[in-house]
Amino acid sequence: MVNASPDLRVQLLAAPELTPPPGTRDTPLRGVLLTSGELDHTLGLLTLREAAGLTVHATDPVRRALHSAFPVGPLLAPYTKADWRTVTPGRAVELDGGLVAEPLALGTKRPRYAADLPEHPAWVTGYRFTQTAGPACAVYAPGLAQWTPALELAVRTADLVLLDGTYDGPDEPTAAVGGAGHLAVQHSLPHLARHRGPRHLYTHLNNTNPLNHATTPALTAAGAAVAAEGMLIELPGAPKSA
Repeated sequence: MVNASPDLRVQLLAAPELTPPPGTRDTPLRGVLLTSGELDHTLGLLTLREAAGLTVHATDPVRRALHSAFPVGPLLAPYTKADWRTVTPGRAVELDGGLVAEPLALGTKRPRYAADLPEHPAWVTGYRFTQTAGPACAVYAPGLAQWTPALELAVRTADLVLLDGTYDGPDEPTAAVGGAGHLAVQHSLPHLARHRGPRHLYTHLNNTNPLNHATTPALTAAGAAVAAEGMLIELPGAPKSA
């Protein structure tokens, strides 16, 4: 799983394959890859305290934040055995089931609670997912601050691209105040338009984003759309169990 949102319990109950078996409290979920230390990406980790075991992948600054400023690590320790592993942009991580996750540095934005912690180029990361055997490739890039060469290369070879859709444009009310660290949809669309092969979906829309209510000609022209709630996507060549 990528990130653990505050409503993780609701998400797990909505996914039969992840719901605890009758008479138990344990979910079959065993690992989380974090893209940042933001509260909306990490609060759900506490929901997983009943797991028999848990592996958490995060960059070094995020790991430090979750063991100090927001001590999720120490809070989980009395409840479950959590194996914290450091990920580094550019160094692929092999996961169970033949899945490979390559971290991509996306931004330097620290969570507000970690304002006193040192700056670091990997406070925000995305992931490029591939298989050890198979052609399927997906890219997930939330909290996207700018379009980087690494992201450009990752998108070029992807079947699916999930992008930060927090703001449609810089003129939205909250974008002008707290939009740092989020590349507006209007600014990422031109990059997507150069790659017509992958399926482009925007996610994590702020409630001020007009794309919550209607698509735009620019979005359609770039071959992009807004991801739907509970969407299930099967990639070409991916095993049916993936």
